[in-house]
Amino acid sequence: MRTIKVENQKGHEIVGEHLLQQIREGHLPPGQKLPSVVELAAAYGVGRSTIREAISALKAMGWVDVRQGGGTYVKTVLPSEPKSGADLLFQGAESLVELLEVRKVLESGAASLAAERRTEQDLGRMRLALSQMEKGLNENDTSEGERADIAFHMAIAAASGNSLLIQLMESLSDHLTESIRKTRELWFYKEQSTATRLLMEHQTIFDAILRQDKEQAGARIDAHLTKVEQVLRGALEDNGGNMPD
Repeated sequence: MRTIKVENQKGHEIVGEHLLQQIREGHLPPGQKLPSVVELAAAYGVGRSTIREAISALKAMGWVDVRQGGGTYVKTVLPSEPKSGADLLFQGAESLVELLEVRKVLESGAASLAAERRTEQDLGRMRLALSQMEKGLNENDTSEGERADIAFHMAIAAASGNSLLIQLMESLSDHLTESIRKTRELWFYKEQSTATRLLMEHQTIFDAILRQDKEQAGARIDAHLTKVEQVLRGALEDNGGNMPD
């Protein structure tokens, strides 16, 4: 693969554009595994974090798959046009908004109960999820971040001590996984917000539960999910209130 040297403070954008060009021109065909982060960093003359940022952007736009422990592969089915990669993130946004409305009702109540009833074991699970979320941030591992995000929300439900609420959250687990994956991608792609900010929002929810502040725990998770809902509604507005074909 032909490479270029990059000397720019926004090197990840240049690297991403060049890799995308390689994919579009067929030099990196569908299904092909990309060189490792180390190899790409050496080829482009940039740091590994720059490569990870470029790959994360391509993943968000639907051009590559990042397999945990298995490397990065060009998608077997590529977006049909430059903007369609971003459009893929917006598919199903209406149903995600509805799911977020349900989550706000369930999780704000769960957080309030968790603040009142949490045990040291519950707090330990939440701390572990936050630690894994931070690890994913530091290593730019989006899959790790997604798993930790889900684990954190499920740990709050478990800490509520309400078996019916826990069952309701577990029954939504598949949808919850998809919801968190897509909303995280939209958060980073559309809002250009940092993973650090997302981590801090989860930390403030945990702090309220730790202090046993029921009102703040419920209010903070409601505010967090409201922000995510706004991002999704913005996606709908950008598409004229309709989902892309």
